[in-house]
Formats: sequence, C-alpha cells, structure tokens
Amino acid sequence: MTDFREAVCAAVALVPRGRVATYRQIAWMVGFPRRPRQVGMVLKGLPEGTDLPWHRIVNARGYVPSRGRWWGAMVQIERLRAEGVEVDDAGNLDLSAFGWDGAEPCR
Repeated sequence: MTDFREAVCAAVALVPRGRVATYRQIAWMVGFPRRPRQVGMVLKGLPEGTDLPWHRIVNARGYVPSRGRWWGAMVQIERLRAEGVEVDDAGNLDLSAFGWDGAEPCR
C-alpha cells in the first residue's frame, strides 16, 4: 500500500497550477484504474499543511466532493479559485476548461 500511496502523491504533484485532474485519472496514471476511491483515501490521509496540491483533484463530474467534510470542500474551492479555476459556490467546475490532459501512465 505504501507504493500505491507514493505513486498517488507523485502523480498528484504533476498536476499544474490552475488545472485539475480527477480521482479516476490519478488512479489510471499510477496503474490502478479501478481504484479512484483509494486515491481519495490517500489524499484524505495527508498531513495537515502538506505541500502536495491535493486541492487540484476532483471527481469525474468536475465537482469538489463535500459529503461529510463541507469545511474541507470550502478550503479546496478557495485554493482552486486562488489559482484561477472558476468554481461555483456548490463546488462545480468546468472540466473541459480546467481539466489537465497531460496525463501519461506512470507505469
């Protein structure tokens, strides 16, 4: 599991400022296309104050997930907006405008 976690963190670090990727995209990049939820679990377990741009990862519909963590969603929305990503107050954004398409498989 440590290798998976490290691979996820390495892939998330590649997402450029002002762009977003999906949990599914990160899972695909690290060679586990059926594990987008586990990507979310890795990001959820990051230590507070991490430099990893976790806020650039959203769900496949271009939505900042908020179930059970509205405060965290608001932090994520604020960080995305600070990078120029247009996110509405409900957490929706346009993946076609802000999605990162530079993903190459890491494996």
